[in-house]
Amino acid sequence: MQAIFLDIETTGLDAYRHRVLEIAFKILDPETGEELLTYQSIVKQPPTEWECRDPSSTEINGFTWDKVLLGQEEKVVGSEIVQIFNDMKIARGRAFYVCQNPSFDRGFFSQIVDVYTQEKHNWPYHWLDFASMYWALKVQQHKISQYPTEINLSKNAIAQEFHLPIESVPHSALNGVNHLILCYKTVVGFKSS
Repeated sequence: MQAIFLDIETTGLDAYRHRVLEIAFKILDPETGEELLTYQSIVKQPPTEWECRDPSSTEINGFTWDKVLLGQEEKVVGSEIVQIFNDMKIARGRAFYVCQNPSFDRGFFSQIVDVYTQEKHNWPYHWLDFASMYWALKVQQHKISQYPTEINLSKNAIAQEFHLPIESVPHSALNGVNHLILCYKTVVGFKSS
């Protein structure tokens, strides 16, 4: 089994209007926490896509037009991911994704590798949500005490509860992946670590 910890930075929040600026993932053995592979790429976008950006999103991720120009074309990034997943034998039933916000990341990931290609390669369709893992643990803890009436499910709030640093700003996809893994290791844990 393999766990794909993934994060994406974008020009905005809407996968129908905005585009990927950066993608990163680490493939880990979910039992031991051993890192099997790391991938990160800036994704080049044409000026027309950059002009449609949401300035509040690029303020958070710190992207500038000069940085966008350093990236690779979407098609190249997609080909690299397909090659990596094939080499790593990523397949449904043998791998899963872990994200902070999979409903966001999955839509943007499909810009890079379309859903028909994902299906053709039999890639996982389970995108696990770290906040839901935390929620389940909190509910389990409160079965013996008072059920939570309010809870902050942001990754930074969860990190602070466990005395971990918050994610650095501006955000980058690889820093987001590393922070997600740190939070996951602390909250959920790896069986052999």
